[in-house]
Amino acid sequence: MPASGARTVRVGILNDMADFSDLDEDSDVTGWIEREIGVLREAGRLTAPVEFVHAYGLGLPSGTAEAVEQAYRQLADAGAMLIVGPGIGDNALVATPLAEQLRIPTINLAGAERARGRYMFHHQVGSHEDESLVMARHMAGLGCRRLAVAYDISPIGTRHLKYLEDEAQRLGVGIVARHGLSPMAEEAGEAVDALVEEAPDGIVYLGLGVSAPALARGLSQTRWDGPNIMNSAGQRGYRGDFARTCDGWFYIDMHSDTNATLQAQMALLEAPRQRALAVARGHDIGRLVAEGLARATDLSREGLRIGLEQVKWLAAAEGHEGTLLGFGIHDRGALHGRYLVVRQWLDGETREVA
Repeated sequence: MPASGARTVRVGILNDMADFSDLDEDSDVTGWIEREIGVLREAGRLTAPVEFVHAYGLGLPSGTAEAVEQAYRQLADAGAMLIVGPGIGDNALVATPLAEQLRIPTINLAGAERARGRYMFHHQVGSHEDESLVMARHMAGLGCRRLAVAYDISPIGTRHLKYLEDEAQRLGVGIVARHGLSPMAEEAGEAVDALVEEAPDGIVYLGLGVSAPALARGLSQTRWDGPNIMNSAGQRGYRGDFARTCDGWFYIDMHSDTNATLQAQMALLEAPRQRALAVARGHDIGRLVAEGLARATDLSREGLRIGLEQVKWLAAAEGHEGTLLGFGIHDRGALHGRYLVVRQWLDGETREVA
């Protein structure tokens, strides 16, 4: 039975990347969650008041794991029954044991498949494991047989590298060069020289994306003209000069132009195409939380954990058409199906790759 009654349920929002005062309406998931809660209220499926509490802790790589832990405990102490965040894989790994220890159902919005547990649910914003397979297969499909890889020296970069290497081996693709970068690198001349020297026929970047422009600038100053691909760090192209700096790069995104659920939401919001990723992600995160609240056996932490487990087979706005959204008793990954989409930055615009 859907949860009802007058008791207020507190939902915690943990931001590990920027202070809430610096976020726009697309970056702060609060508005998206409120929107989907409103949909269920109109349908009579959720009557309990919902209050949001926020905490900010600048996490890795520019901040600290301790800041994330402190922010998480702040939300726990404030009485959050459910927590949304963190959004970076390294920080989701920090928060996972806390969710288990404190028994607070939590939905992280990151790429770390290892950041899952009985209480830690995972809305995949990319995947350290799945993305690397998609990248290896895409490059193999382009005819690449010798890949050179630049990767962040971090849990994100090294995890991506492992899965890329494994899939490349299965495909008969060689990794002819590997070069580690500081996740905050602003210069990558040494890495460019090391990668190009091995005469690859494709170059891969793996990491958070802060160091990607340095690599792209370095490569543009050489005679290298082969295909380049990066993980979902390429989604940074929606802001600033990243897209033009990384012009021509393939990357992993989370939205497809053919997804009917996304197109319906875009039309409803009268959103420009530049907001497609934000709309897809916001809709799906909001719906997970709202449906979890509506399906909870009661509005306790345990009741909300059970409620999230009952969210199943919803049409996702992210991914290719047919991607589904939901969890299960032993299933903590929200997106099912072809939720990763290869796109390319060309002249500052993102284009889906067939």
